[in-house]
Amino acid sequence: PREVAEAIVAELRNGLTNQISEVTVAGPGFINLRLTDAALITLAGQGIAQTYASRTIVTEYSDPNPFKVLHVGHLYTSIIGDVISNLIEVAGGTVHRTNFGGDVGLHVGRTMWAIIQELGGEYPEKLADVPENERSEWMARAYVKGTQAYDAAADNSEVKQAIIALNKRIYRLHADNDSDEIKTPFAQIYWTCRQWSYDYFDAFYERIGTPFEKYYPESGVAALGLQTVREQLAKGVYKESDGAVVFEGEPYGLHTRVFITSQGLPTYEAKDIGLIMKKWQDYQFDLSVVITGNDIVEYMKVVQKSVEQFAPDLVERSRHLPHGNVKLAGGTKMSSRKGNFLRAVEVLEIAAEANEKINGRQDEQASLGAIKYAFLKQRIGADIIFLPEESVSLEGNSGPYLQYAHARACSILRKSSDSSDTSSENSGIRLEEGLSAILDEGSIQAGGLFQADERTLLRKITEYPEVADKAVAEFMPHHICTYLYELAQIFNRFYEQNIVIGDEREAVRLQLVSQYADTLKSGLHLLGIAAPTKM
Repeated sequence: PREVAEAIVAELRNGLTNQISEVTVAGPGFINLRLTDAALITLAGQGIAQTYASRTIVTEYSDPNPFKVLHVGHLYTSIIGDVISNLIEVAGGTVHRTNFGGDVGLHVGRTMWAIIQELGGEYPEKLADVPENERSEWMARAYVKGTQAYDAAADNSEVKQAIIALNKRIYRLHADNDSDEIKTPFAQIYWTCRQWSYDYFDAFYERIGTPFEKYYPESGVAALGLQTVREQLAKGVYKESDGAVVFEGEPYGLHTRVFITSQGLPTYEAKDIGLIMKKWQDYQFDLSVVITGNDIVEYMKVVQKSVEQFAPDLVERSRHLPHGNVKLAGGTKMSSRKGNFLRAVEVLEIAAEANEKINGRQDEQASLGAIKYAFLKQRIGADIIFLPEESVSLEGNSGPYLQYAHARACSILRKSSDSSDTSSENSGIRLEEGLSAILDEGSIQAGGLFQADERTLLRKITEYPEVADKAVAEFMPHHICTYLYELAQIFNRFYEQNIVIGDEREAVRLQLVSQYADTLKSGLHLLGIAAPTKM
């Protein structure tokens, strides 16, 4: 093998270009190629591959239900969904961020039952007594109370039958032909509380920097889901079973699920069918990405397999991306049904308290960056143990560490004698332009521009587009996190061992610092994390 390698190297040496400065044989026959400085400069200026150019992608994530509060799972999937959307956009795709939630269904019936109990009857005027800052928690307590009452009641009990009846009334509120129901006090309570939920959702999404283009309520897709399932029932895709409509998954290695109840109401499955069809009507998408917890993987398989029988193209254009649960140390699984869940806003508060305790300051930007990075640095799929104090540390693999790394680079640039030309802005080609201004093109082509530590830093910078391409291809943001942490470590070693300001090589090193800061900022923005210039 070594003889073969030496023969290959002899040929390669005859054809050396300005991209390769040296070719050698190592060990039993490995071939090492050393890129020229000019090649590294060119690579550092390359952008991310436009793999989604001219393609329309719909992302769906978060998916909270009105009448309930956002828990840590909603926070996690909101962060993940936003970053997946960012990755697709940076790869050239046109992304439509959507959200889906259950404003109808038995869970709403349970909550409305408890709300009416709390109000002492159908008295919408009493809702004015609920303080504005307590509305979401008030409804959350009602949900828990209603769920516990329903679960504890016998099938034919007065409580369970009352909740079932309320569930039917809620569906009638959304029927165009039932104007009498829309005018009732019950309807006023329902619409008011639903709006409270939407206002609460909007405020939270704004707080964490996760925008949505459209929110699909279940009430808006239920009718289409019912219609589609009934049409396909006639064609044999779905079957009747004890008065209900089901899809038999066993022939496909799955399980049977109900799509329409014996009372004629759509289940979650039918609503998901309606959602798929509605998204197609609205966007004619090339790809639909649905991001949820991994507890509904088997459920989604059944839904998609049923759609595959009559709209296989939609299934081919769809991808379900499941993720694990977020837990605090101890690993206890939390449930909104039992009321022992960790609220999303509590996670923000916990991180803020940890940040103040460890770093001595209140900084929501740093706290939010800490949470996002703590979630994103782990591969999507497995459960996450959230450690607040570790997440806010300015040392180690954390969001604040990277934010500080960017601020440090900006501080160096501010100290330079020509900071206006080296300020941290994403240009993509500043390094090549800046160095060309320092040295003539012939010097760059000669391959001797950079010293060893400078070259090590530049070589790491050139890896960014490739890492981003991998994150895009796999829908795995943790690749970006790992790379940024490694990049910051290499820069810190470079800065510890090399003077920048005042050195005879200041001009070259400032260009490297600027390119480093741009790369770090670009990666943080992909992760939805602010890149502060001062900390």
